[in-house]
Amino acid sequence: MSITEEKLQRFGIIPVVCIDDAEKALPLGLRLRDAGLACAEITFRTGAAEAAMVKIHEALPDMLIGAGTVTNTTQVDKAIAAGASFAVSAGFNPRVVRYAQDKGLPFFPGVMTPGEIEGAMELGCNILKFFPAEQAGGLAMLKAFAGPYSSLRFIPTGGISLKNLKEYLSYEKVLACGGSWMVPQDKINTGDFDAISILVKEAVNAVKAARGKWVECLV
Repeated sequence: MSITEEKLQRFGIIPVVCIDDAEKALPLGLRLRDAGLACAEITFRTGAAEAAMVKIHEALPDMLIGAGTVTNTTQVDKAIAAGASFAVSAGFNPRVVRYAQDKGLPFFPGVMTPGEIEGAMELGCNILKFFPAEQAGGLAMLKAFAGPYSSLRFIPTGGISLKNLKEYLSYEKVLACGGSWMVPQDKINTGDFDAISILVKEAVNAVKAARGKWVECLV
């Protein structure tokens, strides 16, 4: 297991961030870190993603930053230039996965079918994003995958919340869960970082309850 994977396992949750204003990135990163979760996946769903990653990486270099919703090779290059430690996609695009691997960027492609899983395995991927998790069958589906694909671990994302987080994290094939509930876009846009801090602390406590240990701040 790589250092990045070890950190993700220890954190247990990956805040999935959609940010419209890069100036909000550093205040958000500080609140995540101070609440005990020095990790964030900044998605390429907005034009501010690259600048947001840069701002957090430069000010908080030990914070684990991932690039999310990576759909093409240009975004892989942008993620690397911005200081991302890993990248995630919603689906499985072999060309993008190979490109990221050639560049040395850990890449966790999204899957929801056995065919996609086997395609990712063919490229050497052993950690996969399961998306959209709840809509694709949830934990029951993950457990079904564990039979024929016992060497894999997953990052379920989509429909994850405090209500089902403990259940997912209690399963040994789950590396970490991705979710946006603790970093809602409207709270980021309005700068309500106090509310975000409360939500993040609740999530951190849920990880502790599920795995019996505190999510350690790495900064």
